[in-house]
Amino acid sequence: MGQRVMIGKVSDIPDGGSVVVTINQKDIAVFRVNGQFFAIDDLCPHMGASLSGGFVEEGVVTCPWHYWRFRLSDGAWADNPKVKTGCYAVHVVGDDVQLEVGAGPAPDKGKSTGNG
Repeated sequence: MGQRVMIGKVSDIPDGGSVVVTINQKDIAVFRVNGQFFAIDDLCPHMGASLSGGFVEEGVVTCPWHYWRFRLSDGAWADNPKVKTGCYAVHVVGDDVQLEVGAGPAPDKGKSTGNG
């Protein structure tokens, strides 16, 4: 289990929205989709676009520059799952949103636990 870092309150991220947080000099996009929270690296591995500015549909964010699509649940490129971007577990504890960093992906990465 990695270190948990508080990144804000549930109300800071509207449903259907995203925010970018910087942890250890890395930008991470945090998405809220149908009440669940997901976090992946904000930087598209193709050409470096911000994924937080992409369009989210059916659990997949589409890069706004060249339309590469990444699954929010595990960071895998939807068209070739061998290519991945970083993915982080998100925990909701009360009204606090916490990002788990530093130990690799968690078993239910990207999903809010609701109970911490």
